Amino acid sequence: MSVLSQLLVDGGIALPMLDGSALQLSPEIASRAQFGWTISVHILFAALSIGLAPFIIYFTWKEVRTDDERFTRLRSFWVKVFAAGFVMGTVTGIPMSFQFGTNFPQFSSVAGEMIGGPLAFEAKMAFFLEAVFLGVLLFGRERVSDRTFILSSVLVGFGAWLSGFWILVVNSWMQTPQGYEMITRNGMEVAKLTDPIAAFFNPRMTWMYVHMINAAVISVALLVAGVSAYIVWKKRDSEAWGTALKIAVLILLVSAPLQAIHGDAYGRHVEDTQPQKFAAMEAHYETGTADLHLLAFPTDPSALTDPRAENLFTISLPRVGSFLASGGDFNAEVLGLNEYEENPPVAMVFWSFRFMVGLGFLFIALALWGGYLLYRGRLSDSDRYLKAMIMASPFGYAALLTGWYVTEIGRQPWVIQDQLTTSEAVSTTLTATEATLTLVGFLVIYGALVLVALYILRWLIQDELRELGVQETSGDRWYGPIPGVSDDD
Repeated sequence: MSVLSQLLVDGGIALPMLDGSALQLSPEIASRAQFGWTISVHILFAALSIGLAPFIIYFTWKEVRTDDERFTRLRSFWVKVFAAGFVMGTVTGIPMSFQFGTNFPQFSSVAGEMIGGPLAFEAKMAFFLEAVFLGVLLFGRERVSDRTFILSSVLVGFGAWLSGFWILVVNSWMQTPQGYEMITRNGMEVAKLTDPIAAFFNPRMTWMYVHMINAAVISVALLVAGVSAYIVWKKRDSEAWGTALKIAVLILLVSAPLQAIHGDAYGRHVEDTQPQKFAAMEAHYETGTADLHLLAFPTDPSALTDPRAENLFTISLPRVGSFLASGGDFNAEVLGLNEYEENPPVAMVFWSFRFMVGLGFLFIALALWGGYLLYRGRLSDSDRYLKAMIMASPFGYAALLTGWYVTEIGRQPWVIQDQLTTSEAVSTTLTATEATLTLVGFLVIYGALVLVALYILRWLIQDELRELGVQETSGDRWYGPIPGVSDDD
């Protein structure tokens, strides 16, 4: 059986049969894939709002304080991007709550009392706050006082970060649940909220919030740097976008190393609270001391779907995995995956973790490179750096998504850690056909929304270039710099 076939069988997918029956997914796998795809798209726009917040607050404050045209231009451009992302985030986020009922009704029944409050708070406390004052930022520059305008930017940013807080309250509780007791209600075991403070500020909450917020800031800083680099590459004397590039690099200089330091400590917390997830992150099967795999390469096709010591070529630091997991003991015992009856899809967790960490170190390198050029006064003059930042502009989102996959897929088979499995949470009346068809629908519609968002960003950049007097060639088609190829080639 091929590697792909084995993946399909292991994932619960029915392969095409000789009688011509259609390819279908099991209701559980289809529901997980549908929710995973939905949140993967939604999180792109949610992170855009969170990460853009400090930029917009700074640009607005500088515009009002200095009356500098640079910051007026930057504030106007990025508020439009924020607004587009806000609309897309709303459109892609609303169906997620419905999927709790259509695809995971058992989860809603068991945890409804625990998740209902935070989700309602997110809508009433954060969403409406963000929406109202975003309108002021978009249309109120000449209609409100300078103080109100600055306050509006602060409240928009606060709303975005508050929204992230309430959503992560729900998710972190699912990772490390506390502040509840299981009771029987209408013949069913459900979670009853007993301590809201303990539930909201569970052991995972602070770790997840700091890591997620900083990941969003890094993602947007790379996006701002990439857009700025492209415009500077097109128009070297653009002071506004040269300034934006400097600010993005300065933010990366702080946020990228911070993410690595915080991530190291976060990993120890994961090992303490979810040892099975930690073992999956390192493909650690036998209980005992653990090495740290700095790099891992598959030596045969099976390593892609079942990474193990015998089918991987690794560059490792002996026992350093134990040292990091324990916080200082090279001989610390780390539980292996063989201790568990059912494990998450180890390959997805293992490779996602490596991809995320690898990109994290790339971001640090780009930040240090940019910091050096900024110190030398050559940031906007380096073609290589401008091209590198243009290419790296989507990588922050790639790292954010793979980090999210580690968090969510690594928790399997649990939807609520040690309390409710995903298979128990899925609807018992949902058929394979229904689940597969709705998954296909979500793939198409949400994929189209991503393309629309990219088109809007492209249109805004082209409009900005036209305002700067830059004429695009060949019918305004999108042409960016190609690494290693100069304008003269």
